[in-house]
Amino acid sequence: MPKRRLETETALYAPVKRFLEAQGFTVKGEVCGCDLVALRGDEPPIVVVGELKLKFNLELVLQGVERSTACDEVWLAVRVAARGGRENDRRVRKLCRLLGFGLLGVFSSGRVEALVEPRPWKPRSDRKRRARLIREHTRRNGDPASGGMTRVPIMTAYRQQALICAAILQDGPRPTSHVKAAVPDGPKILLNNVYGWFLRVERGVYRLTSDGAAALVRWPQPQAI
Repeated sequence: MPKRRLETETALYAPVKRFLEAQGFTVKGEVCGCDLVALRGDEPPIVVVGELKLKFNLELVLQGVERSTACDEVWLAVRVAARGGRENDRRVRKLCRLLGFGLLGVFSSGRVEALVEPRPWKPRSDRKRRARLIREHTRRNGDPASGGMTRVPIMTAYRQQALICAAILQDGPRPTSHVKAAVPDGPKILLNNVYGWFLRVERGVYRLTSDGAAALVRWPQPQAI
């Protein structure tokens, strides 16, 4: 079959129809508001609803959700982009799996590939990520970062502790033992110097850099004891 541009949703219909017919379905278009409905078997038949879009978007997902109560399977079909298409985004595929939807990619050649199969799926628990969320939430002092912030440094628990270390050093060099009394992880924070706030004066003694002083101006800390 010669390659052609798939410029309309209607152009996706024939390839998807052939794909489902190869699986034994009888396919008809524009049935009760659905882009396509496919039936296989009888008493009762397996009912498949397909929705077509040139690009994967929220409207396509919402259409699938709306149709899901009236059928056994929902297939979302999209044109495969030459590059950078959302259908290749692992988050999109994960969303389809969570919803139990199938996802079809339609190529300009007319080939159709099942990117996600329509079956119930529960994601595997990520225990490390869960533990990280709990640890960071627990270690933060108060609620220093408003949700939705972008393009600004986030006030993490680590940054909070680094600021306390900086406040201790603002009046002059201090030994790590002095810092450790207030911040148990202080010696590691001084040694790693993630933000460039600290400078080693001699073994076990650190002072504040100009960047560290600027950080204390930006995020003032209570006077260190």
